[in-house]
Amino acid sequence: MIKAVLSRIVFFFLFLISLLPFWFLYLASDVSYIVLFYIVGYRREVVQQNLRNSFPNKSPQDLKVIEKQFFRYLCDLIFETIKMITISKKQVLRRIRLTNPELIEDYYQQGRSLIAAVGHYCNWELCILRFSLLPQYQKVMVYKPLQDAASDKYYLKVRGRFGVTLVQMKATLRKLTELRKSLTFTVLAADQTPVQHETQYFTLFLNQQTAVFQGIEKIAIMFNSAIVFGEIKRIKRGFYQYKFVPLVNEPKQTQPFEITNLYLRHLEQMINNEPQYWLWSHRRWKFKPEDVNK
Repeated sequence: MIKAVLSRIVFFFLFLISLLPFWFLYLASDVSYIVLFYIVGYRREVVQQNLRNSFPNKSPQDLKVIEKQFFRYLCDLIFETIKMITISKKQVLRRIRLTNPELIEDYYQQGRSLIAAVGHYCNWELCILRFSLLPQYQKVMVYKPLQDAASDKYYLKVRGRFGVTLVQMKATLRKLTELRKSLTFTVLAADQTPVQHETQYFTLFLNQQTAVFQGIEKIAIMFNSAIVFGEIKRIKRGFYQYKFVPLVNEPKQTQPFEITNLYLRHLEQMINNEPQYWLWSHRRWKFKPEDVNK
């Protein structure tokens, strides 16, 4: 009971913050960066280790610059995500611009269902709202539930404000089977760490042997969905542009792991171009191939 009351208080407080204008939220972000980076030191060791291992040829000075840039952006990401609670459709359309909507229209006219492979890069959360506003398709967003049930329920409400269908990762196949008579556009972020005992494939990603999900590959082949990559770029504070890059049109004609590796190469290139916008605070490399084979 007490936990439920506290959750309501926190959610109401977040709602009030979301009503503030962007310029004020970015002032709060600047202050939060000082606290998070210099005082709290939130996951700095994790970030530093991830950067060292991912960019072995970069100097300590270069890695320090990326680290600081990442934490600055992380604070922006936090406040932009809070803003999602009340942001209008008009604001979403103005701040996140799709540069090639004709590609999606072309697939739709062909009667092809789509899968978008994305990563935890730039503000992927705001992009969920922008994705929801695409005029075509039955739109599906695959997510990994939060451990706290109240937070997960609230977060789903925010993510689903504009009508996207949210599906837990483990229920993806069942939901897409239910929707098989509709043209679906499914978004999956496959750059998280799979459960160790379920890991079946490692590949070189950011200079490290990395356990990866094969969900995109398996779903695409099962439903014969074309695959696109969600490429996003930050233009300035609060403004992004993204485009969908065609990856595979005929998934059933690919070799094992081909789709997975193709997605990872595109994601890796995007990270290498501007590394500060990937989620370096995530414990991405929790185990190695020898740990799985024990």
